[in-house]
Amino acid sequence: MSKIYNSKLIIADTSCLILLSKIEELELLKKLFKEIIITSEIVEEYGEPLPNWFIVESVVDRQKQIRFESQVDRGEASAIALSFEIDNTLVILDDNKARKLAKKLEIAFTGTLGILIYAKLEGVIPSIKPILEKIQQTNFRLSEELLNTALREAKED
Repeated sequence: MSKIYNSKLIIADTSCLILLSKIEELELLKKLFKEIIITSEIVEEYGEPLPNWFIVESVVDRQKQIRFESQVDRGEASAIALSFEIDNTLVILDDNKARKLAKKLEIAFTGTLGILIYAKLEGVIPSIKPILEKIQQTNFRLSEELLNTALREAKED
Protein backbone atom coordinates (compact mmCIF):
# COMPACT_ATOMS: atom_id res chain seq x y z
CA MET A 1 0.00 0.00 0.00
CA SER A 2 2.71 2.52 0.89
CA LYS A 3 4.38 2.37 -2.52
CA ILE A 4 1.10 3.39 -4.13
CA TYR A 5 0.78 6.46 -1.93
CA ASN A 6 4.43 7.48 -1.76
CA SER A 7 4.89 7.47 -5.51
CA LYS A 8 1.95 9.76 -6.25
CA LEU A 9 1.01 13.41 -5.92
CA ILE A 10 -2.13 13.83 -3.85
CA ILE A 11 -5.17 15.77 -5.05
CA ALA A 12 -7.62 16.21 -2.17
CA ASP A 13 -11.33 16.89 -2.58
CA THR A 14 -13.34 19.14 -0.32
CA SER A 15 -15.06 16.40 1.71
CA CYS A 16 -11.73 15.05 2.94
CA LEU A 17 -10.62 18.54 4.01
CA ILE A 18 -13.93 19.27 5.75
CA LEU A 19 -13.99 15.96 7.59
CA LEU A 20 -10.37 16.11 8.74
CA SER A 21 -10.89 19.72 9.86
CA LYS A 22 -14.02 18.81 11.84
CA ILE A 23 -12.13 16.16 13.76
CA GLU A 24 -9.02 18.34 14.05
CA GLU A 25 -6.83 16.00 11.98
CA LEU A 26 -6.11 18.14 8.89
CA GLU A 27 -2.39 18.18 9.74
CA LEU A 28 -2.35 14.43 9.10
CA LEU A 29 -2.24 15.16 5.36
CA LYS A 30 0.90 17.26 5.83
CA LYS A 31 2.53 14.52 7.90
CA LEU A 32 1.80 11.90 5.24
CA PHE A 33 2.47 13.66 1.97
CA LYS A 34 5.07 16.05 0.66
CA GLU A 35 2.54 17.89 -1.52
CA ILE A 36 -1.25 18.12 -1.37
CA ILE A 37 -2.85 19.74 -4.39
CA ILE A 38 -6.31 21.31 -4.44
CA THR A 39 -8.17 23.41 -6.98
CA SER A 40 -9.62 26.89 -6.57
CA GLU A 41 -13.09 25.27 -6.71
CA ILE A 42 -12.16 23.14 -3.70
CA VAL A 43 -10.88 26.21 -1.86
CA GLU A 44 -14.19 27.94 -2.61
CA GLU A 45 -16.26 24.94 -1.48
CA TYR A 46 -14.23 24.65 1.71
CA GLY A 47 -15.09 28.26 2.47
CA GLU A 48 -12.45 28.99 5.10
CA PRO A 49 -8.75 29.79 4.92
CA LEU A 50 -6.59 26.72 4.43
CA PRO A 51 -3.00 26.28 5.59
CA ASN A 52 -0.41 27.55 3.13
CA TRP A 53 1.04 24.06 2.65
CA PHE A 54 -1.80 23.25 0.24
CA ILE A 55 -0.85 23.86 -3.39
CA VAL A 56 -3.68 25.41 -5.42
CA GLU A 57 -3.68 24.48 -9.11
CA SER A 58 -6.17 25.43 -11.82
CA VAL A 59 -7.60 23.04 -14.38
CA VAL A 60 -6.44 23.96 -17.88
CA ASP A 61 -9.02 21.88 -19.78
CA ARG A 62 -12.17 23.60 -18.52
CA GLN A 63 -14.34 21.69 -21.01
CA LYS A 64 -13.33 18.39 -19.43
CA GLN A 65 -14.16 19.78 -15.99
CA ILE A 66 -17.55 21.03 -17.22
CA ARG A 67 -18.32 17.56 -18.64
CA PHE A 68 -17.51 16.01 -15.26
CA GLU A 69 -19.69 18.62 -13.50
CA SER A 70 -22.72 17.05 -15.19
CA GLN A 71 -22.02 13.94 -13.10
CA VAL A 72 -20.43 15.19 -9.84
CA ASP A 73 -20.08 18.49 -7.95
CA ARG A 74 -17.66 21.24 -9.01
CA GLY A 75 -14.93 20.39 -6.51
CA GLU A 76 -14.91 16.70 -7.39
CA ALA A 77 -15.07 17.51 -11.12
CA SER A 78 -12.11 19.86 -10.80
CA ALA A 79 -10.07 17.30 -8.83
CA ILE A 80 -10.79 14.57 -11.37
CA ALA A 81 -10.07 16.87 -14.33
CA LEU A 82 -6.81 18.02 -12.73
CA SER A 83 -5.71 14.41 -12.31
CA PHE A 84 -5.57 14.17 -16.12
CA GLU A 85 -3.20 17.16 -16.25
CA ILE A 86 -0.71 16.13 -13.56
CA ASP A 87 1.07 12.82 -13.94
CA ASN A 88 1.11 10.22 -11.20
CA THR A 89 -1.70 11.47 -8.97
CA LEU A 90 -3.94 9.89 -6.39
CA VAL A 91 -7.26 11.65 -5.84
CA ILE A 92 -8.95 11.57 -2.43
CA LEU A 93 -12.70 11.18 -3.09
CA ASP A 94 -15.39 10.20 -0.59
CA ASP A 95 -18.55 10.74 -2.65
CA ASN A 96 -19.85 7.51 -4.18
CA LYS A 97 -20.71 9.10 -7.57
CA ALA A 98 -17.25 10.66 -7.80
CA ARG A 99 -15.60 7.35 -6.94
CA LYS A 100 -17.64 5.56 -9.62
CA LEU A 101 -16.63 8.19 -12.18
CA ALA A 102 -12.96 7.91 -11.17
CA LYS A 103 -13.13 4.14 -11.49
CA LYS A 104 -14.76 4.42 -14.92
CA LEU A 105 -12.04 6.87 -16.01
CA GLU A 106 -9.33 4.61 -14.52
CA ILE A 107 -8.08 7.32 -12.16
CA ALA A 108 -6.22 6.24 -9.02
CA PHE A 109 -8.28 7.23 -5.99
CA THR A 110 -8.81 6.55 -2.33
CA GLY A 111 -11.05 7.97 0.36
CA THR A 112 -10.44 9.64 3.67
CA LEU A 113 -10.61 6.24 5.39
CA GLY A 114 -7.94 4.96 3.01
CA ILE A 115 -5.74 7.85 4.08
CA LEU A 116 -6.32 7.00 7.75
CA ILE A 117 -5.46 3.35 7.14
CA TYR A 118 -2.30 4.42 5.32
CA ALA A 119 -1.37 6.72 8.23
CA LYS A 120 -1.71 3.80 10.64
CA LEU A 121 0.26 1.36 8.49
CA GLU A 122 3.03 3.95 8.01
CA GLY A 123 3.23 4.51 11.79
CA VAL A 124 2.13 8.15 11.59
CA ILE A 125 -0.77 7.40 13.97
CA PRO A 126 -0.90 4.56 16.49
CA SER A 127 -4.52 3.62 15.79
CA ILE A 128 -7.43 4.58 13.55
CA LYS A 129 -10.04 3.59 16.13
CA PRO A 130 -10.06 6.91 18.07
CA ILE A 131 -10.21 8.84 14.80
CA LEU A 132 -13.11 6.69 13.58
CA GLU A 133 -14.89 7.43 16.85
CA LYS A 134 -14.42 11.17 16.24
CA ILE A 135 -15.76 10.76 12.70
CA GLN A 136 -18.86 9.03 14.03
CA GLN A 137 -19.60 12.18 16.07
CA THR A 138 -19.90 14.16 12.80
CA ASN A 139 -22.49 13.98 10.03
CA PHE A 140 -20.12 11.86 7.89
CA ARG A 141 -21.87 8.54 7.26
CA LEU A 142 -19.94 5.32 7.86
CA SER A 143 -21.64 1.95 7.68
CA GLU A 144 -20.78 -0.73 10.21
CA GLU A 145 -19.38 -2.81 7.36
CA LEU A 146 -17.10 0.04 6.23
CA LEU A 147 -15.90 0.61 9.81
CA ASN A 148 -15.09 -3.07 10.21
CA THR A 149 -13.30 -3.18 6.86
CA ALA A 150 -11.21 -0.13 7.79
CA LEU A 151 -10.25 -1.64 11.14
CA ARG A 152 -9.33 -4.94 9.47
CA GLU A 153 -7.20 -3.19 6.80
CA ALA A 154 -5.48 -1.16 9.52
CA LYS A 155 -4.81 -4.45 11.33
CA GLU A 156 -6.93 -3.41 14.30
CA ASP A 157 -9.69 -6.02 14.14
